[in-house]
Amino acid sequence: MRIVPDDERLMGARILAVDDEAANLSLVDRAFRREGFQNVVTFLDPREALQDFAARRPDLVLLDLMMPGVDGYELLEGFRRLTGDADYLPILVLTADSTMNARLRALSLGANDVLLKPYDVAELLMRSWVLLDTRRKLALGR
Repeated sequence: MRIVPDDERLMGARILAVDDEAANLSLVDRAFRREGFQNVVTFLDPREALQDFAARRPDLVLLDLMMPGVDGYELLEGFRRLTGDADYLPILVLTADSTMNARLRALSLGANDVLLKPYDVAELLMRSWVLLDTRRKLALGR
């Protein structure tokens, strides 16, 4: 059963997922591919994700906050430095940190939405679809 609307215009979206847990990335990858998204790239190493981001801009970022070394907050800052003011780059934070401070900090650094772990996969897919659809509509000038 499909979760997201059948919209071929969004199936080619480049989705960048960053998490220090391979199982979390595998879950994301499988969920999006089951829906028909074929351009999902995953990174365990936040530094590699930032390099990839600079080389090939994604249409959506799925980002964990709590990672060793470079954390999600630092990545948010790095992504925003590489994104123009007029660009709408949706970032959905996926975190186990349920504190209000974590959510507010992520949103203040440029995240568009926050989903707490463990999350429902259907909700992850629908929130992602909404963010991608908004990006597409803004690009069309709607």
